[in-house]
Amino acid sequence: MTPAVVRIAMVAGEASGDLLASQLMQALRARLPNAVFFGVGGPKMAGLGFDAWHPLEKLAVRGYVEVLRHYREILGIRRDLKRRLLADPPDIFIGVDAPDFNLGLEKVLKQHGIPTIHYVSPSIWAWRGERIHKIGAAVSRVLALFPFEPVLYEKQGIPVSYVGHPLADMLPLEDGREGARTLLGLSAEEPVFALLPGSRQSELQYMSEPFIEAARRIHDEIPAAVFLVPLATRETRALFESALHRCAAQQLPIRLLFGHAHQAMMAADIVLLASGTATLEAALLKRPMVIAYKVAPLSYRLWRRIGGYLPYVGLPNILSGQFVVPEFLQDDATPENLAQALLNLYADKTVCARLKEGFRLMHLQLRQNAAEKAAAAVLTCLPAALRDHAGPAAG
Repeated sequence: MTPAVVRIAMVAGEASGDLLASQLMQALRARLPNAVFFGVGGPKMAGLGFDAWHPLEKLAVRGYVEVLRHYREILGIRRDLKRRLLADPPDIFIGVDAPDFNLGLEKVLKQHGIPTIHYVSPSIWAWRGERIHKIGAAVSRVLALFPFEPVLYEKQGIPVSYVGHPLADMLPLEDGREGARTLLGLSAEEPVFALLPGSRQSELQYMSEPFIEAARRIHDEIPAAVFLVPLATRETRALFESALHRCAAQQLPIRLLFGHAHQAMMAADIVLLASGTATLEAALLKRPMVIAYKVAPLSYRLWRRIGGYLPYVGLPNILSGQFVVPEFLQDDATPENLAQALLNLYADKTVCARLKEGFRLMHLQLRQNAAEKAAAAVLTCLPAALRDHAGPAAG
């Protein structure tokens, strides 16, 4: 019997979503060889044959003020998707993260009988609890990356599957410091700090100068220190280089890298980075870190007014349920604070060893073969006639 064609619509909202979606596509295609994928995606998805109706970059906007600037364009994309998906319904819709965009679209599709999956639980543990009711109205099932999330949905009767975090499957359990330093031409002895001021241009605009000035202060205390700055695009590199000129810091021992973020973190003694997925990457790479974040002042005031349940924003702290690494937000993210926290960590080998062991245990908990578990959960939401055509899981 020829396998049925399964039409799967997906919307990924940024680079991390592109990675998650591409891995899920591979796992689904192993079970559904005739599956076709379309919607909004990035280059990794396109490399697997994804039909991108709109580029992912149009949705990769963060912060209230920043979203307002692009609101009409984003709204137009959602209207176009709704029109096309209702006119020619897919067998299933998978929203990959980007909850502000996807949940509204998912609600409409679910109301029209299209099964909807939301991959990556929205941060209901950090925001006011009523958001969970909006999620329940929008989705057929939530795929949760973190082990503490399912119970929150189960209490509300919302179908949920814990699938683990794909990064935990991808990144090595072993410490890669020696190999990374060899690759980057660094000796085993020299003090190395990795600076990751963000992947979005808006993040570079706010984070570059505090990071550079923090590096200057560290260099004053540790003249042998080397600073690695991995940047993902030409645009973010240009923004960082402009900040170096504004700070008159061209003489600092800062090495700009195209990509190689994981190698930079593995090679480093300590990492300074903007809040986001990179904080989890640093934890999975077993690296002591300091977390910082700044946004437009109005965005920050709105965020503070809305408020959240947790006193921390970094994923290592959220997963640990306590402050295990320092965080500095908005006005507290000064060069002086960042430099002092980094120097304190660098000097305290006992704390660093304890952090690394805690991160190793975190890695083991999150390593669940996420793509395969996510694909199995997606299959449960397909119509029975299509599920019957699915093959066995890989390996």
